[in-house]
Amino acid sequence: MEPLILRNYRDSDAEAVSVLFRQVYGDYYVQPHVYLPHMISQNHADKRWHSLVAVTGEQICGHATLFRDTHSPIAELALSVVHPDTRGQNIATRLGQQLLTHAQALGCHNVSIKQVTHHPYTQRMAINLGFQNTGLLPDYVPSPFGSPAPESIVVGCRMIDGYRRPLPRQTWPDSCRDFMQHLCRAFGTQEQTSRWHGAAIRLEQHANRYDMYLKHLRPALLEQIRELPRHWLISIRLRLSQQFAWDLSRLAAVGFVFTGLAPAEGKEEGWLALFHRGYRLRGLTLQCPHMQQLHDQAQQQLALHLSETPR
Repeated sequence: MEPLILRNYRDSDAEAVSVLFRQVYGDYYVQPHVYLPHMISQNHADKRWHSLVAVTGEQICGHATLFRDTHSPIAELALSVVHPDTRGQNIATRLGQQLLTHAQALGCHNVSIKQVTHHPYTQRMAINLGFQNTGLLPDYVPSPFGSPAPESIVVGCRMIDGYRRPLPRQTWPDSCRDFMQHLCRAFGTQEQTSRWHGAAIRLEQHANRYDMYLKHLRPALLEQIRELPRHWLISIRLRLSQQFAWDLSRLAAVGFVFTGLAPAEGKEEGWLALFHRGYRLRGLTLQCPHMQQLHDQAQQQLALHLSETPR
């Protein structure tokens, strides 16, 4: 049996990496760049992707990447794929461990991860790598496994030694107090709210999902959000502040469910509170008890809403 070698991505690997994704995911992987070797090469040349591969003989059997914008203190561990014939050797975890070391060398403050929920392997890997699960994104992307139902995603965050990402100190609402206190113990707290850069509101469409980024939740804006089409799947990412209890109450009144936190992206600091409306009724079994509770609560609220809606 050929020995397994983990090494840095090389320019000549692009074609083989693309073939590996097709072998494992067919035509369903959600990141289109993996289907174009030219884009794989360009992302590495631009220093936006930092990848490792696992090799047996001359065959690439595993791959993982750090996404990182230039000079950003935040990276994302992504594009983790292992050929079925070589599973059971902890290849994804070993690639992840080396990339976390590389993130520290790049000067990153923290690394995030988006974990699929169709199977438990990515969730288990994230736990083994020391990620703290912080939020749930229901029906977030088209299924990379060919399922007609969209894939829900668990968000994880791992701090690099010496850095903090504290939550704003406050009295948390009863409905999520245990979970938020758990995150406070993991990430710390501070008195002030983190700074916000850029536009106070952004609205983007991704496939069948509408992403809204908000600095503040003003009453006039809340009324406009209430009137958005009910068939839209809306994912709100609201800056976490000392006004969280008010924000939670007002968004719940217009049909949104709180599903945890995500670290702010790019050069932003702090946390974004996640709220969703328009997701579907479904069952999931998750590895993290905190994420399982968020999912179950969201499903219970949706079921209650559907039972009260006139047919």
